[in-house]
Amino acid sequence: MQESLTAVFRKSPYGYIGYVEELPGANTQGKTLEETKKNLIEAVQLVLEANRQLAEEELPGTDYVKEPLGNITA
Repeated sequence: MQESLTAVFRKSPYGYIGYVEELPGANTQGKTLEETKKNLIEAVQLVLEANRQLAEEELPGTDYVKEPLGNITA
């Protein structure tokens, strides 16, 4: 079974709120559901990029191995 991410969208008085259950920090909002979906994809990309940068900052001066993990399957 391949691991997948779950997007949750909730109607609000100002449009929609969206977040990813499995990825803390990946959340957004938009006036329409379509706009919120688009914004959520961007939010996921930004969270992953920020996490990579934080990890890179911890690497200098340490002994490490870095390699692609690929698709997650269970």
